[in-house]
Amino acid sequence: MSRRFIDLSVPLAAGIGSDPPGLEPRIEYFDHHAGVSDVLKMFPGMTREDLPEGQAWAVERVQMTTHNGTHLDAPWHYHATMDGGKPSATIDEIPLDWCFRPGVKLDFRNKPDGYVCTAGDVETELRRVGYELKPFDIVVVNTSAGIAYGHDDYVLKGCGMGREATLYLTERGVRVTGIDGWSWDAPFPYTLKRIQETGDWSLFWEGHKAGRVRGYCHIEKLHNLEALPAFGFTVCCFPVKVEKASAGWTRAVAILD
Repeated sequence: MSRRFIDLSVPLAAGIGSDPPGLEPRIEYFDHHAGVSDVLKMFPGMTREDLPEGQAWAVERVQMTTHNGTHLDAPWHYHATMDGGKPSATIDEIPLDWCFRPGVKLDFRNKPDGYVCTAGDVETELRRVGYELKPFDIVVVNTSAGIAYGHDDYVLKGCGMGREATLYLTERGVRVTGIDGWSWDAPFPYTLKRIQETGDWSLFWEGHKAGRVRGYCHIEKLHNLEALPAFGFTVCCFPVKVEKASAGWTRAVAILD
């Protein structure tokens, strides 16, 4: 039986609305000719003519945060403590076996932008696709944000996962989740509007802050979830090991046998 890989990661790109203003990555490109000067400094006596066709190496200089591109958030990102007061895990402390597990997709593309998904929404969708969650399943959420990556309104697109939906998953042993939006929570302008209407500041970042109760990770800026079945695939999302960091970039993929 052949194995098929589906790329679930966005390309890291500058100059697009991938993040709120001021948080976007910056990439400076140096081609093979620009790299010559560095090579000549490292190899005294070499000239440009000694290099094949006068070319050295191409490199890029990137200015970014650990939350640019497709990345895995660690509990440390959400709060200083988790699991009843224990120090929150940083990305270099996340067990690798959390990051290579069977996956299940929740299709919430029909939810309006800014909608906060509930435990009932999760239950209804699992019942629709005929799947029962197992401990350590990786749950990915397909929203309307998925096809908006690269467009100026990306960070405003899609629904988010609320506190009760997040706790519903972690109570059942889920330790890694993911979403194709900029954030696991609903886009911030919608959250701010709800807070202004209710005066309830506990609505701020409620999905993330659920990690205070039970430590978990989520992948943000997933892509191509539309290509996945509801289940029957494995998600691989090993994070880059950044010491004491709140997140690590990942080349997330789905594997179908």
